[in-house]
Amino acid sequence: MQHASLTFKSLRARAVVLKLERPIVARIATISDWPLILIDFYTEEGIVGRSYLEPYTARAMKYLIPALHDFGEMLKGQAVSPIRLYELARKSLHFVGYQGMSMIAASGLDMAAWDALAKAAGMPLCVLLGGSIGPVKAYNSNGLWLKEPAAVAAEALELREEGGFTGLKLRLGRERPADDLATILAVRKAVGDGMELMVDFNQGLHLGEALQRCHMIDDTGLAWIEEPIVYENFDGFTQLAAELKTPIQIGENFYGPRDLYRALQVKACDYVMPDFMRIGGVTGWLRAAAIAGTAGIPMSSHLYPEVAAHVLRVTETAHWLEWQNWADPILQRPYEIKNSQLHIPDVPGVGLEWNEAAVTANEVVI
Repeated sequence: MQHASLTFKSLRARAVVLKLERPIVARIATISDWPLILIDFYTEEGIVGRSYLEPYTARAMKYLIPALHDFGEMLKGQAVSPIRLYELARKSLHFVGYQGMSMIAASGLDMAAWDALAKAAGMPLCVLLGGSIGPVKAYNSNGLWLKEPAAVAAEALELREEGGFTGLKLRLGRERPADDLATILAVRKAVGDGMELMVDFNQGLHLGEALQRCHMIDDTGLAWIEEPIVYENFDGFTQLAAELKTPIQIGENFYGPRDLYRALQVKACDYVMPDFMRIGGVTGWLRAAAIAGTAGIPMSSHLYPEVAAHVLRVTETAHWLEWQNWADPILQRPYEIKNSQLHIPDVPGVGLEWNEAAVTANEVVI
């Protein structure tokens, strides 16, 4: 099939802040307002690629949106080749550094460029990448924050019914370790033995606490223990992975595929779950997936369920998609979730179209 040739014209980035239905209450932060940067990637041929970023804090948008607009000026007139645009964007910030805000901005550009290319080809992104349309196994990560055990157990039943889920993620890191254990047991009693339960400490512990608490919950039948300590402490993760029976999950803070490679080199984890705004968008994911596949390490996604569904369809060691509906209010047609699977629509690209009325109602000036 002859693919249409595209030429980059301009880029628009808008700031939106949404109210979370279930505010994030983790050991390291409480978040009730959820910021998004909506990216429109315009081409001379009229094709518009779309992506969004979720930078956690509204303040971060003050730096990311100008960086994205700088890319728009710098890349004007370039052929839309996502891998080449990704490299040009990263190298333009070489002296600032490849990680942090630089990688996040380049990732947003990359996801929008891939969407445009797939639209021009008239294919869903997963098909353009050599895969096929189909369902993707997902767990619900919409809530189960640091509330008292009975409330978490009741909410687990609600979350299970949001999409017939067979997997749920709850957060740990309460002041008393016994309360974390009580929460796991309460949720297990509520949802039954057939439910996969993942737990996430959100980097809230130091290594000593992690050793104590992770050993305490090691026999509760968890699917994985996620980020008990700060993300960059690979030595600590190596110790935890060696001592625990429960798999250790890390990766949402890998800034590019080389971070994933280093983690696997030192045996810092059993599973990986890159985040699209940090791993390098679609391009970074594909490179990371090749490393994980070679090592035989199961690979799950973090946030961005729409683009995640497409790339998991072409990921050799695809494991779980993390599902949240946090961006759904600004989407015209959110993806369908049913029987614990996210269903990819049969439309060109990723299938992101903005609900402009909702965008206008929640847009903020940066």
